Amino acid sequence: MSSRPRRGPTRLARAGLTRAATAFEGFRARNEPVPDSPLITDLRDSPRFQEGVRGLAQQLDRPYAEVYEEASADLRGMSSTHDQTITAYWDRLGKWMLRGFDLIVDEDSLAHLRNLDRDHSLVFLISHKSYLDEWIVPPTVMRFGLQPPFGLAGANLDFFPLGTIARRTGIVHIRRATGDLPIYKFALRSFMGQLVSHHANLIWSIEGGRSRTGKLRPPRFGLLRYVVDGVDRVRSDEVYLVPVSIVYDQLPKREVALMTAEARGQGKTPENVSWFVGYLRGLARRLGRVYLDFGEPLPLRARLDELRAEDDASRTVVERVAVEMCHRINMATPVTPTAIVCIALLGADRALTLDEIVETVHPMAEYLRQRNWKTAGGANLHDRATLRHALRDLVDTGVLESYTGSTTVWGIVPGEELTAAIYRNTAVHVLVNRAITEIVLSDFAQAEDSQISTDRGWSFALALRELLKFDFFFSSRPDFAIELQHELGLIDPTGVPVDELTPAHARGFLDAARPLVAHLVLRPFIEGYWIVATQLAHEGGRTVDGGQAFVAECLKLGHQWVMQRRVASAESISGEVFASGIRLAAHRGLIVTDADPDGLAERRADFLAEIAAVQRLVAEIGAHAESARALAPTPG
Repeated sequence: MSSRPRRGPTRLARAGLTRAATAFEGFRARNEPVPDSPLITDLRDSPRFQEGVRGLAQQLDRPYAEVYEEASADLRGMSSTHDQTITAYWDRLGKWMLRGFDLIVDEDSLAHLRNLDRDHSLVFLISHKSYLDEWIVPPTVMRFGLQPPFGLAGANLDFFPLGTIARRTGIVHIRRATGDLPIYKFALRSFMGQLVSHHANLIWSIEGGRSRTGKLRPPRFGLLRYVVDGVDRVRSDEVYLVPVSIVYDQLPKREVALMTAEARGQGKTPENVSWFVGYLRGLARRLGRVYLDFGEPLPLRARLDELRAEDDASRTVVERVAVEMCHRINMATPVTPTAIVCIALLGADRALTLDEIVETVHPMAEYLRQRNWKTAGGANLHDRATLRHALRDLVDTGVLESYTGSTTVWGIVPGEELTAAIYRNTAVHVLVNRAITEIVLSDFAQAEDSQISTDRGWSFALALRELLKFDFFFSSRPDFAIELQHELGLIDPTGVPVDELTPAHARGFLDAARPLVAHLVLRPFIEGYWIVATQLAHEGGRTVDGGQAFVAECLKLGHQWVMQRRVASAESISGEVFASGIRLAAHRGLIVTDADPDGLAERRADFLAEIAAVQRLVAEIGAHAESARALAPTPG
């Protein structure tokens, strides 16, 4: 095996770590509490807040003074300032931490946001990929002339010295679990409304935490619901929600190791000072670029009015806005060379030569061109040198290994499949509709003419959309139909509607289609669901809560199936993928903790049969792609 030699921390890195520690000691001397900001003081003294406390005290059957004091203490914990001196130190630390990256910023979109920022509150909703995000988005926004945002971060990062400093740079630490804390929830809702009414800019992760898989997690609705409450209560200027995409060529090794360990069932490592110092020590390596892109802003008040005209259920409205923002984040996310080579290698599940990688990537690059989809930094994915550079960078960090005999081959290091999947998953959203179209065609290709109904294709496409909705974000049904028709048009320009497909059409389309991607994109998710469905079917009609014990059983079954080669790759064996499968099963009423409902065992068996049928179609598409590639000429 050959690879580039690994390097230890550089002299600059050691010096930078020393400077950071020295700066922290300076902050220790200033570890006084953050004074209440004028926003907090005005809110606490406002009649609206006091009236809210009075109502909550009655509801909780507690004295007004006691509830008011607790709510005020919670507000003090949210107090945050933008201290210019400390922010300058904070930014210097961030630049040192990010020394292994080049930052590529979507400057045109920022210029547009600067115009909106003059008269409106901007709420930046980010795709949270790394702890480093905190040192990327706020400083960039401020550097381009927008007002400093208040960043909402988890209370798990509120430890000395990190939390002490962060509160003076606009970071507000909040508790994630507030279900049994009614006073805290009231204080947080009031604080969010105060920020909105004063045209403050906000920033937080719509996922509620870092992605563990590389793709967007399901959105969390709590903070967005508080912003909606603030918009409803205060008739101020329009508030714009801004989708923010952050993509790294590669993440720090220590961070990736924690993510993959959690996916394999290990507990989350608590953040503290020693953890942070260790994290800093791992930032010396050169890791490529970070791409910061901004999607189309959503005028919140106008969108709420539109949705409420369709549906008066406020909870549904907030959820629809959240899902729409996730879709906009995905639409703003570029495809990196790292992602595209990981798609190729994970799909092959073996080492490939550069020619074989090019054979897989070339049609995907052409597809992206047809879709007019942005590549990260304008990278040319047809260029062999670009792909070779991405491969070598992945070898440098131990994700891939290379061997040179008569030619050089690259393969995923055993045990690093989940790491490669993290990078692959930053781009899978681009290919999901294409993959669904291929599965529909594969189903049609195997059908008898007598089995074809006018709506079979569309019904099956909707069923796949429903099956995958806990892992991916889709457009509305009317837009989804248009998108699938467009996918068919890219495969074959004759324009056969989905509801007029025949088996002959489908077979011809599959033969002509380049690329075929269903096995590259959806296989690990479908196989993960398959494992969950198998374990559920094994339980028969017994109660299952879908908790850690059930996930542990799924992990055991998954590892067994990897050894038996019943699943194609170890990347399917992920607690995050299983969690989506469990949510899907719960949505179908298959996760029960009370008495055995009638027919539960049969419905679980039907669920397994449904997943297994899709898994077979995906596997057949993979086999079809492999045979087609064997016959195809090598691209120049």
